[in-house]
Amino acid sequence: MSIRKALFAAALLATCAAPVAAQDAPAPALAPATVQPERIILNLTADTAHEMAITWRSAPGLAGIVQYARATAGPDFVQNPETQEAITDDATFAVQEDPAFSAAYHSAVLTGLEPDTVYAYRVGDGTHWSEWFQFRTAAAEARPFRFIYMGDMQNQVLSEASRTLRMAFRTAGDAAFTIHAGDLINRHSSDREWGEWFAAGGFLYAQTPQMPTPGNHEYVRDESARAGSSLTGQWRRQFTLPENGPASVPEALETHWYTDYQGLRLISVDAPQLDRNETERTATVAWLDGLLSNNPNRWTVIFLHFPLYSSDPDRDNPKVRDALKPLIDKYGVDLVLQGHDHGYARGAVGPDGPSADDAGATYVVSVAGPKMYEVGNLAWARKTASRTQAYQVIDIDGADLAYRAYDATGALLDTLDLHKD
Repeated sequence: MSIRKALFAAALLATCAAPVAAQDAPAPALAPATVQPERIILNLTADTAHEMAITWRSAPGLAGIVQYARATAGPDFVQNPETQEAITDDATFAVQEDPAFSAAYHSAVLTGLEPDTVYAYRVGDGTHWSEWFQFRTAAAEARPFRFIYMGDMQNQVLSEASRTLRMAFRTAGDAAFTIHAGDLINRHSSDREWGEWFAAGGFLYAQTPQMPTPGNHEYVRDESARAGSSLTGQWRRQFTLPENGPASVPEALETHWYTDYQGLRLISVDAPQLDRNETERTATVAWLDGLLSNNPNRWTVIFLHFPLYSSDPDRDNPKVRDALKPLIDKYGVDLVLQGHDHGYARGAVGPDGPSADDAGATYVVSVAGPKMYEVGNLAWARKTASRTQAYQVIDIDGADLAYRAYDATGALLDTLDLHKD
């Protein structure tokens, strides 16, 4: 028996021998990777009207191929699809469950697509294929759309956090994309936990682009001066995100990024790096200043993991706030969507402190998973909720933005309407 198989068998025996709570039941379709394409996910690129990124994994040694075509009402699209070879990372690396884990990670960016058009695609190696999925490209100009915002899923991702995600899609199944405000999982190197995250979304990830920003749990825990600089190896293998962050910070590739979508500028800020790395903090502020000063979109949303304003009075991130808030105030950022503090809070804060909803940026803290922290009496927040798993749906329609928060049962939790001439 190989060392890898022996380790896997030992881990399986230990798992079977110990009593396991219901919420920690093993997720299906985890390691080892299979010949059938798995963990298929879409990501937006910097050109949302003409491109789409597709990422998946398979057993090691297999090639990666995408077939795609403009979708038709009937099955004729399958007759002459375009074929594109993916970039394949046939990798062997350590995960928590296996020091020599192997899988082939495939990434392809489809280019030259038509705006506001439905495409069908499938992925595989030429022999083993996924089913056909569909996605729609963005329009080339500002048009109404909606997106979903999720806070930390992190714990019991498949057994308990999945219901929040799936209810979000019941509420807003036509969402253009979903953003995740970090801590998608709890242990950065656990392939089983990443498998739970992908199982929670299933085919939804393959038809609706998912746009994550990293949290502290996506980083190797390190208390050194460079803490936060060691991103999990799973991140760039499993996502294909825009590569347009600060050019002077190679560590921030696919963690700081931005994209424009039908009148919205969406910006991911890598909060762990920003908090722990002074050099990167300076570079990020300069990068963000450029994005905000030269912004052709009516609406601007920044999302990140560490909140500028916390839902727990005993938790604070002054380095992040001091770096970002002057720019948020200067350029009139509309929403700052956050995670990390495992509660719900929403309020507006202007240059001089808490403000009316239309007189400052709106800051939100939310959590999708079952891990909960206390929510205090907050001077900045107009709405709070304790022990509440939540998801948010944001509609943008020209000069109007409608924000709706729901709890995990689908009940309306909070509302906000903004208008910009």
